[in-house]
Amino acid sequence: MPEMTATAPAPSVGKFPSGTTVLQATGRRKEAVAEVRLKPGQGRLVVNGRTLENYFPRPTLQMVIRQPMATTQTAAQYDCVAHVHGGGLSGQAGALQHGIARALLLADPALRSTLRKAGFLTRDPRAKERKKYGQKGARKRFQWTKR
Repeated sequence: MPEMTATAPAPSVGKFPSGTTVLQATGRRKEAVAEVRLKPGQGRLVVNGRTLENYFPRPTLQMVIRQPMATTQTAAQYDCVAHVHGGGLSGQAGALQHGIARALLLADPALRSTLRKAGFLTRDPRAKERKKYGQKGARKRFQWTKR
């Protein structure tokens, strides 16, 4: 049986100054999960192997995703490669925004107050409400009949 050594190699996720080239963070919103990798670059955004404009055709969703980098003036400093799954487009855009903000925080801890004030570090807890028994949906009731 091979021996386990105490000095295992460090993962490639960490701060840029220590020689690491890639930072990884996870963002969540509704049922969507975004795994974000941030590396120094020119500001390209790739989502599931496609460009941001191709994957998210709505300009409002593109704006939501770019907000953390625009707020911290780091849009031209990093390239972002993300893998997003689950949920719909709106939930995926929110998850991507959350993941990018968390990755920026790993890159520069001084950005915490800026990202926190803008609300990018808080995971949005809103989710779909469950259907209740004896009802048509989460809130909607069956029609009441008098006789």
